[in-house]
Amino acid sequence: DIGDIIRGKDLYRGNTKEKKQREKLDDKLKEIFKEIHDELTSGAQARYQDDKENYSKLREDWWTANRETVWKAITCSENLANAQYFRGTCGSEGKRTEFYCRCNDDNPSVDKQNVDPPTYFDYVPQYLR
Repeated sequence: DIGDIIRGKDLYRGNTKEKKQREKLDDKLKEIFKEIHDELTSGAQARYQDDKENYSKLREDWWTANRETVWKAITCSENLANAQYFRGTCGSEGKRTEFYCRCNDDNPSVDKQNVDPPTYFDYVPQYLR
C-alpha cells in the first residue's frame, strides 16, 4: 500500500528480487525525506530532532498532508487511465467509473465527501487488510 511504503511501514517483502527493489525504494525515500528535513526551518527541524535515521515522524506528517494529492494523482492521472490498479467498485454492479476518475460522475474539481481518499485503511495493520 502506498501510504505504508511512504511512511516506511510496508510489511510485504515478497521474493528476493522484490525485496531488493523495496529496499532500494525505501533507501531512495530516506534520501528524499532527508532533503525535506534539511530544508525545514530550525523550529520544524526541532520537531523531528530524534527522527533522523528513518524520518518516521516526518514521513507520517508528509503522508497526512499529501494523502489527498496522491489519491487524486492515482485516480485521475491520464497516465494511469487504463491501469488496473483499482477493481470495479461503483454501485452493486461492480462496474468501473465512467468518464470521470471517481464514481457517480463526480467531477474531479468538485470534491464530494464520499469520494475523498479512503483513510480507513491507513491505520489498520497491513496484515489485516
